[in-house]
Amino acid sequence: SLQLPLLSLQRGLLEGIDKYLYHMRLSDETLLEVSQRFEKEMEKGLGADTNPTASVKMLPTFVRSTPDGTEDGDFLALDLGGTNFRVLRVKVSDNGLRKVEMENQIYAIPEELMRGSGVQLFDHIAECLANFLDKLQIKDKKLPLGFTFSFPCHQTKLDEVGEGPWLLLMVWPVLSPLGHLLSFPPSQDFDIDIVAVVNDTVGTMMTCGYDDHNCEVGLIVGTGTNACYMEEMRHIDLVEGDEGRMCINMEWGAFGDDGVLDDIRTEFDREIDMGSLNPGKQLFEKMISGMYMGELVRLILVKMAKEGLLFGGRLTPDLLTTGHFETRFVSAIEKEKEGLQKAHEILSKLGLEPSHEDCLATLRICQIVSTRSASLCGATLAAVLRRIKDNKGVERLRSTVGVDGSVYKKHPHFARRLHKTVRKLLPDCEIRFIRSEDGSGKGAAMVTAVAYRLAAQHKARQNILEPFKLSHEQLLEVKERMRIEMEKGLGKETHAEATVKMLPTYVCSTPDGTEKGDFLALDLGGTNFRVLLVRVRNGMRRGVEMHNKIYSIPVEIMQGTGEELFDHIVHCISDFLEYMGMKGVSLPLGFTFSFPCQQNNLDEGILLKWTKGFKATGCEGEDVVGLLKEAIHRREEFDLDVVAVVNDTVGTMMTCGYEDPYCEVGLIVGTGSNACYMEEMRNVELVEGDEGRMCVNMEWGAFGDSGCLDDIRTEFDVAVDELSLNPGKQRYEKMISGMYLGEIVRNILMDFTKRGLLFRGRISERLKTRGIFETKFLSQIESDCLALLQVRSILQHLGLESTCDDSIIVKEVCTVVARRAAQLCGAGMAAVVDKIRENRGLDFLKITVGVDGTLYKLHPHFSSILHETVKQLSPKCEVTFLQSEDGSGKGAALITAVACRIREAGQR
Repeated sequence: SLQLPLLSLQRGLLEGIDKYLYHMRLSDETLLEVSQRFEKEMEKGLGADTNPTASVKMLPTFVRSTPDGTEDGDFLALDLGGTNFRVLRVKVSDNGLRKVEMENQIYAIPEELMRGSGVQLFDHIAECLANFLDKLQIKDKKLPLGFTFSFPCHQTKLDEVGEGPWLLLMVWPVLSPLGHLLSFPPSQDFDIDIVAVVNDTVGTMMTCGYDDHNCEVGLIVGTGTNACYMEEMRHIDLVEGDEGRMCINMEWGAFGDDGVLDDIRTEFDREIDMGSLNPGKQLFEKMISGMYMGELVRLILVKMAKEGLLFGGRLTPDLLTTGHFETRFVSAIEKEKEGLQKAHEILSKLGLEPSHEDCLATLRICQIVSTRSASLCGATLAAVLRRIKDNKGVERLRSTVGVDGSVYKKHPHFARRLHKTVRKLLPDCEIRFIRSEDGSGKGAAMVTAVAYRLAAQHKARQNILEPFKLSHEQLLEVKERMRIEMEKGLGKETHAEATVKMLPTYVCSTPDGTEKGDFLALDLGGTNFRVLLVRVRNGMRRGVEMHNKIYSIPVEIMQGTGEELFDHIVHCISDFLEYMGMKGVSLPLGFTFSFPCQQNNLDEGILLKWTKGFKATGCEGEDVVGLLKEAIHRREEFDLDVVAVVNDTVGTMMTCGYEDPYCEVGLIVGTGSNACYMEEMRNVELVEGDEGRMCVNMEWGAFGDSGCLDDIRTEFDVAVDELSLNPGKQRYEKMISGMYLGEIVRNILMDFTKRGLLFRGRISERLKTRGIFETKFLSQIESDCLALLQVRSILQHLGLESTCDDSIIVKEVCTVVARRAAQLCGAGMAAVVDKIRENRGLDFLKITVGVDGTLYKLHPHFSSILHETVKQLSPKCEVTFLQSEDGSGKGAALITAVACRIREAGQR
């Protein structure tokens, strides 16, 4: 019965304090508002135009990667962040156990040095470092050093910082870069490689990142507070480059310095700020960090005592002295069981005679102050995590925050309250918090270890990719060799052993615009084939109208008998004629047949060899027009007049020639690659007659089959060739066409992974699968508008778990392989246009190349690199590239139309 009034008395007391400190108790709405404001401040700090006036500085650290667990080596670390500093030796081993061993020594910094000159301070540090190396007997080793420097710095590189404001009691002249200050005096007989200067927050993230690869945020809540996180490079205006990520040292203690927190700052916050060493600065830090938490409680106790609400209105000199209520007292008073007893002890030491109610009230004040601190910290942290989530474009973020600092570690409830706020503000995220063990020392070594790993891996990758990077001289040599092979193919005596066959097509004219009529076209060049009806009009209504239907060719037919293949083709023609309601009509037909053929006439093509995965028996060495006609007769349903058998490259030239009379070259860069051009009849020794011109189908894919490209072929080209359907054949095509580029990339990625340079050395079963890396992925990955995020999702689709760094590497490999392909293609084309110019005895040639093929059309950079290469290698030619719209279908019909026009003219 006595307890009830006592409980209600206590409840009343606590409610009174809650009311008194109403402004310190922040609602969920207020915390969300703070979180959103902080997000805007982050944006300001990242923008080039807004950064100068931003309070949250968002400083780039030039740390571009977190540990992946494969770091290895012996490193030194310096940790300077207060009145003492430490030197550490950190051994990181990756022998399957992933172990970190540390030895360290603490050295004091005398106060006169803290207030003296920078040179004196750094001389002292160098001497201590020498002493440490002596002790461990490692002076002769040139070890890499990481330097944790826990003051706001403007960083220009990973190993260099410029001027920055100094905190604590350091009053120095304007700083020169730290790397220069720490240049060891001549008396020191040792040499150090300073690899990285890092902030303690970054060190914390890196230390935790070694144990948890999801760790991408570092947080410190101790004497001071700060945070860092991995930001996308494309958002960091202050640093050039858009690829990858970089750690941002937020310097978030200054949040609110521009007034954005004025509505939630209390009279106690203002009083603390006015009495601090830096009034108006670090306002957010003054609301949440350990340096000020105890002082906030003291100011509240003083005010309440003055108003007679505590200690019977009594004040003591100790309670009135700044700094006498320490933050560790707050932690002690908030402990579950002995909290009230601790409150009594602490208040008594301050000369007070506290009652039980005074102790209860003090406990409640401590709870309110520390809860506000944890909640505000949680609100800003939620903004950081929300930004990471948006950057990644994921619905649910799984991330880890590495945390250090005395308040987070020692206060009994701070961590729990912080986590609760983050969970409340980010219900759709899974956030793990891990405590850093020695973030500032071990972390500096980790940044150094990562920098060393990245540098070594980068060098190893560049060495492997070096052979893909062709010089101007090499490309000129390729052009010259192509020219030699072309001459061999055209010559009667050298044709038999020539690899570039230079086949006559019997197409002797390009369209002149007078063609007209209805034509059928067949287009066979891959796993699908098309039947088309093409209506060509002349005069006022000049143009081409097309109807088509696509049919697939099953693998068993591609690799079955010739009869089965051509019966299937005729079955599809029959279906199309029925679909168009033209079953009884006999139309002229053009047959695009995109395989190497020797033509003895416009309507006769002898298949030399299958390519592109076709293996149908009984076709090689036979006339494909004859095979088609036989299949039509077997069906006995309709008859067709096969006027022309053409290659898709010739079709492309004809289609573009219909639009542009200058077009005399055709180029295809798609699944396969080939070119054709109008050659002078006098040079085509395989066909009688010297008058006029004839289109030559180069079949340039076989360039290099003689071994003339062996000096520029890489081990990856050889591997792809050996496992292809036609080893040793079509070597040039295998270096430049869409069917093979993805496979070259896959082989490089496999090699990188085996060497531990990619995907953390883990080869997935998917990566081992031939053909899994389609060339369309190259085009998607290299797309400028595609963020690395989307590159990661493409890799994920391939079953490849990748980090941001992995995505950058994959993109680089794709770029190098596609660039070489475009350059080699350009070298071949330069040989063609130069030959045409010389044929005509011109100083300068203006010519158009008709182009088709998925690689040319869909790859974001292939065409521009190709154009640039031709321009550099053939400076006396002005080459325009015209993209063909349906060269293989429309082209076959146009050749048929031209042939019919010429035939009719001859009959007349």
